[in-house]
This record gives sequence, C-alpha cells and structure tokens, in this order.
Amino acid sequence: MGHTDAVVVLTTLANTDEAVKFVKQLLERRLVACGTIMPGTRSLYRWEDKLADEIEVVVMLKTRSGAIHGLERAFKELHPYKVPELLAVPVSGGLERYLGWINDETSLTIV
Repeated sequence: MGHTDAVVVLTTLANTDEAVKFVKQLLERRLVACGTIMPGTRSLYRWEDKLADEIEVVVMLKTRSGAIHGLERAFKELHPYKVPELLAVPVSGGLERYLGWINDETSLTIV
C-alpha cells in the first residue's frame, strides 16, 4: 500500500435524485473521482432547538485533500442544505492503482 493524499468526504442529501445531480456536478468539475450513493439512511439530529428524524441519502465522495477548498466552494454553490455536512476523512493507504485513479480523475485547478 502506498502513501496517499486521498480523502473520503461524507455528506447527506434528502433523496437519491438530489444526490445523483450533486455528484454529477462535482464529477463534471473534476472535484471528485467517485461518488457512492447510499439511500435509505436515517439521521437523527437537533436542528433549531427541535429533534429531527429524517430519511436521507449518504454520499461518500472520493477525492484528494488538495480538492477540499474547491469542494467547500462547490458545496456553498450547489448543495441544497442550509448547513451541509462536509466531513473529510483522511485515507491512510490503499491499492496503488485505485489511489492513482483518484489522482488522475481529480483536478486541483480552481473552478
């Protein structure tokens, strides 16, 4: 396993259609190499002093740490939530070919 600057970014959206649209926009901008959409998750959280209980879609975005600032800008522009989840989890290692593919598919150019 090789050293990498890959990260997995987690976010949630209200439904699969929103998630597909969002991931496609990030792919077009080359901010992510892949978005894995996991529908049917349940999120419980406090929002505006009330307990929320929502069915959501979790999206795992595979990218590089250098793309996080671009993702932050894209989230502000494209994500439909008022306060979207954007959690970047560093990847400590992985299959060289996969890590190379992430690098090849992402751009660090400011978009």
